[in-house]
Amino acid sequence: MEQVEKLGKLDSRPALAICVVPDEVFENCRPNSIIPLSKRSDVGRSRDERSFLEQAIVDRETGQQGMFDDFEDEAVTAVLETLETFEESRSYSPDFRRQLKGRLMGLDLPVQIIKESTLHITPKVRLGEKGENPLSDRLWNFGTAIYYKCGAKPWKTPWAREGVCYVGLAYKLAENKRTACCAAQMFLDSGDGVVFVGEFGAWYSAKTGEYHLPPEKAEALLRGTIETYQEQDGRPLKEIFLHTHSGVSPEEYRGFLKAVPEGVKLISIRVRQDRGGQRLYRYDDHPDVGKRGQYPVQRGVFWQRTSRHGLLYTNGFKARIASYDGFEIPVPLSITIQFGEGDIVQVAKDILGLTKLNYNSCQLGEGRPITIKYSDRVGEIILANPGLPQTSWKHNFKYYA
Repeated sequence: MEQVEKLGKLDSRPALAICVVPDEVFENCRPNSIIPLSKRSDVGRSRDERSFLEQAIVDRETGQQGMFDDFEDEAVTAVLETLETFEESRSYSPDFRRQLKGRLMGLDLPVQIIKESTLHITPKVRLGEKGENPLSDRLWNFGTAIYYKCGAKPWKTPWAREGVCYVGLAYKLAENKRTACCAAQMFLDSGDGVVFVGEFGAWYSAKTGEYHLPPEKAEALLRGTIETYQEQDGRPLKEIFLHTHSGVSPEEYRGFLKAVPEGVKLISIRVRQDRGGQRLYRYDDHPDVGKRGQYPVQRGVFWQRTSRHGLLYTNGFKARIASYDGFEIPVPLSITIQFGEGDIVQVAKDILGLTKLNYNSCQLGEGRPITIKYSDRVGEIILANPGLPQTSWKHNFKYYA
């Protein structure tokens, strides 16, 4: 971070930082990593040393004098400083990616993180052998991510309608399991992502397993998002589609409505994977009747169940590559219009288009729309950096991707 901070003093300020993580760090410094005793670089205190220091701390707190006061004071002070540092570090996420992105956000610099071995181009990689991510995929992922984070758009979807925006409501539960961070992501027809971070609060209910905002907080969150949109885009809004995973309560919807400008429609949609629901299979004329129906449904199929509910298959057979690149029976998205009036088929088309706005992946489409899939990342990065002031939180999605 010290080296990066120096860049802010240069006239030719970079648009992006690239962090290459050594594989040794990736393997040994993750939260669940276990370092073998033979490779440890430090030696723990013995049982006698720990007992001595514990007693010295007790004596110091009670005012008890010792024969070796100077030595004990130095030892106890060192231990207490270590404990304070440890407690401070516990308030930060152990996830390297989250901390780095949050701290560089404070310096107004997006970052692309890549593992060192990803840059090693071996014969297996060039030939695309099994178990290796092909060179073409690596170049595509790395190239498009850098292109996007430097301020350009690799592509935009042709279905976008002017004056329509899509807002994904995001929640992230803190480690204390009592408070959650709430954020809204607004995606425009240009492909731009606008992020507005709300407040921390007891939004999670363990009883229902869902997140809900009080009406006044819902109004403040959407109002702030719309104001940010007007500052950055400026075009008049016609429709706002609110995508949530937990769904929206009637009280929440009334709060959101208060923030919506007059004449603008607000449609609340619950979008979640339907893992326990029905499945579809593609019909075929295989000569062996027993083998018919073994192929997955085509990506993009929408099964309308009612005028306000349907199942959208965002995974499945892709005609462009004449194959299915998944590993399981395609799981559909359950799409339900909870509040507001909208065409369920148009809603499904929009959500299918939003699955193609991930600029970090070499795929023809994701399983979930970007409004839902990457909603957690905003809260993760904010929660990982409690010392980052709200004035340093960025509205551009590239800082979180």
